[in-house]
Amino acid sequence: MWRHVASNAVTFLLVGLFLLGGVILWGKNAYETTGPLEQAICLQVERGSNMRRVSEDLADQGAVRSPAILRIGADYQEKTQDLKAGSFLVEPGTSMAEIVDIVTRGGASTCGTEIVYRVGVNRISAQVRELDPATNRFVEQATFVPGEDEVPQVYTQKRDEADTRFRVAVAEGVTSWQVVEALNALEVLEGTVAELPAEGALAPDSYEVRPGDDRAAVIERMRTAQDAIVAEAWANRADDLPVGSPEDLLILASIIEKETGVAEERRQVASVFVNRLNQGMRLQTDPTVIYGITEGKGVLGRGLRRSELRRETPWNTYVIDGLPPTPIANPGRESLMAAAQPDESEYIFFVADGTGGHAFAVTLEEHNRNVARWREIEAERGAEAAGNASTGGN
Repeated sequence: MWRHVASNAVTFLLVGLFLLGGVILWGKNAYETTGPLEQAICLQVERGSNMRRVSEDLADQGAVRSPAILRIGADYQEKTQDLKAGSFLVEPGTSMAEIVDIVTRGGASTCGTEIVYRVGVNRISAQVRELDPATNRFVEQATFVPGEDEVPQVYTQKRDEADTRFRVAVAEGVTSWQVVEALNALEVLEGTVAELPAEGALAPDSYEVRPGDDRAAVIERMRTAQDAIVAEAWANRADDLPVGSPEDLLILASIIEKETGVAEERRQVASVFVNRLNQGMRLQTDPTVIYGITEGKGVLGRGLRRSELRRETPWNTYVIDGLPPTPIANPGRESLMAAAQPDESEYIFFVADGTGGHAFAVTLEEHNRNVARWREIEAERGAEAAGNASTGGN
């Protein structure tokens, strides 16, 4: 009899282990398989929250089928205590395992509110925007110019929320002085920049920052990024490029950056300056003259005078030969690559064409015709503006 009882016990144990194994396998599969979420959501994880609250919130939003399995999986992976506060984008079909990874691996929030400080050539602006998970696009809530416009209430409110992200977006063509002035004006940053960075040394880009970040550390990130881009451009430069060093390449790229805002013609503009250098011609470019006047500290805000075009400064390429001694702005990656690999052309002249781009020419005669056409366009626009002013814009 005892032998029979023992046999039954072993059978029950085996069946139980088999069933337990099946449950574990089912649970593992449910934890790792594609989730039920049909439309992206922005998951808010508050400070002091826990995995139970997060799992139930996910279930309420249709992102998981079983909050319990998510918690068991997080416990098994020893990630329960790694939960991070923030706003996290959860894409359609994300598995529970992937969600646990998203909310525990750390790093910046991936959705919710973002405040972007845009450092432009003419001004600094602040934008409050919110990511719409359904479209994965940002929706603007407010934009203003710090120090000029009234500060919107939504900015003050969102600035002080723990999960708001902050970003500094530096435009191509700004000067190092403008970058430092902008960072000094940002209330969310701390510390001082002891020395003005060399012109051209900072990479225009979008940089995520956190409240309390050191301004000098942000500058160093920009400098490191630009060093890498310049090194890449220099390593991939054309064989016959008439520049002798990475610094010269940076100078040339900064002139290209200031001469055109049309991405498609950067390499054409580069070819004009390369052809002029190869032929021993002066570059004769207005942005270098302007830099000789302002030295990058602010915007000239008016047209150049004839006397300024004749005035000798280290940067006036109407009176000096070759490149100026320093860059005249911080060029972006595309201008650096254009300087390193310009188009092959015979162009040595260009002038504005009225569309935002330029008309290029090989001969002086052709260039003069282009200039005459540009003067006509300027006159037409002036007459139109005067007419609108006299009629009150109607």
